[in-house]
Amino acid sequence: MPTLILVRHGRSTANTEGVLAGWTPGVALDEHGAAQAAALPGRLDGLPLAAAVTSPLQRCRETLRPLLAARPGLPLHTEERIGECRYGDWTGRKLKELADEPLWNTVQHHPSAAEFPGPEGESVRAMQARAVDAVRDWNARIEAEHGDGAVYLMCTHGDIVKSLVADALGLHLDLFQRISVEPCSVTAIRYTPLRPFLLRLGDTGEFRALAPGANGAGGGTAGRAGDAAVGGATGAP
Repeated sequence: MPTLILVRHGRSTANTEGVLAGWTPGVALDEHGAAQAAALPGRLDGLPLAAAVTSPLQRCRETLRPLLAARPGLPLHTEERIGECRYGDWTGRKLKELADEPLWNTVQHHPSAAEFPGPEGESVRAMQARAVDAVRDWNARIEAEHGDGAVYLMCTHGDIVKSLVADALGLHLDLFQRISVEPCSVTAIRYTPLRPFLLRLGDTGEFRALAPGANGAGGGTAGRAGDAAVGGATGAP
């Protein structure tokens, strides 16, 4: 079965501003995110990619633009099921404000029970289910078209990556907030008939996010200290 390279999009303007972007149109990469995207072809150099699959959202498409320019023959497909979680009425709000909502604690500690408010909101369970279904379908398609040793790439969002890693590791969804992936990080999962293998997790090639006080794996979040970054938010580069 194929190996999946999961790329979280580069840092966006919403990440910088501490806003939960969701499916808001027009959310682009910021200057640092564009630099991260420009470095991606070099990081993946030498890795044979059979195809690239992207979330339909602008920040993911912008992240892949330099890679597609460097590999003009690489097929690109759009997959709505790996689009960002639909945060409903939380969309567009500041994470610092959302940390005071009663639902925030559920999202942090019991995400399998969390459903975002409003007619456009979805549950975290539904988000994971659609993403896992998408990967299973693309695994079968890539294997049929390119063989069982093929490697392909998906560019998606922080919570999607975390939910796919939890599935690959056999973790209950309530534990997925213990996983952290930085903007433009690379996560690799090799699928086999018996079990998936997590080969890389959130690899950025640098370790600034581990510094004390940094936002991300080693520090606080845009919500409260010690909370997971809903939407995969991040702070300064």
